[in-house]
Amino acid sequence: MIGVLRAAVDLGVTFFDTAEVYGPFVNEELVGEALAPVRDSVVIATKFGWRIEGGKSVGLDSSPQRIKQVADESLCRLGVDTLDLFYQHRVDPDVPVEDVAGAVGELVQAGKVRDFGLSEASAATIRAAHAVFPVTAVQSEYSLWTRDPEPEVLPTLAELGIGFVPFSPLGKGFLTGTVGTSTRFADGDVRKATPRFAAENRLANQALVALSADEVADLDAVARRIGVQGNRYNDHHMGLVGR
Repeated sequence: MIGVLRAAVDLGVTFFDTAEVYGPFVNEELVGEALAPVRDSVVIATKFGWRIEGGKSVGLDSSPQRIKQVADESLCRLGVDTLDLFYQHRVDPDVPVEDVAGAVGELVQAGKVRDFGLSEASAATIRAAHAVFPVTAVQSEYSLWTRDPEPEVLPTLAELGIGFVPFSPLGKGFLTGTVGTSTRFADGDVRKATPRFAAENRLANQALVALSADEVADLDAVARRIGVQGNRYNDHHMGLVGR
């Protein structure tokens, strides 16, 4: 995996995203080791926001003291002097986002963090955080079948000058044409516990991705015209089963 990450840099990838909860912890160590020789030419993002016990996440925790603890531990695991982008991984309903923004702002002032990010936050939450300390980026799921950020979040980001980082832009693999009704997910694969990937839901969703929004245009035909092997994808998420 170190070879894969370094090859990605050679191919022009400059932005790498990890989190303390991936592993937990071991992914930050891997990313840090892999990118150490090219640290000055890449941006590394990581995330806080979970309470981790016994090697697994057991709930949310974005208390200011926990945020600062995670920052110090992530700095050590990544082997860096500064965290380029520090996301709140999920909004914690028990901690006002203003307190979260204030804690990250203190880390920025201390030189431990460069920029503050949010993940899967609503427009109202983004505005509340941004009013306390500038939000640089918001990360949310966004693809042809997950269009939820479009009505409110994306316009808010455009208004405030905040960047957007989509995760699962290929629908966690479903839009690649490699996931079908007979696909079996290995233990540990997040899709195994995702409702839209349940066997009965995959059958229903396959019918959706076979159509375009107007049920006429065929994105597979578009893919063929530009020389890309594709499947038929839907650009409208209404009716997705198991969202």
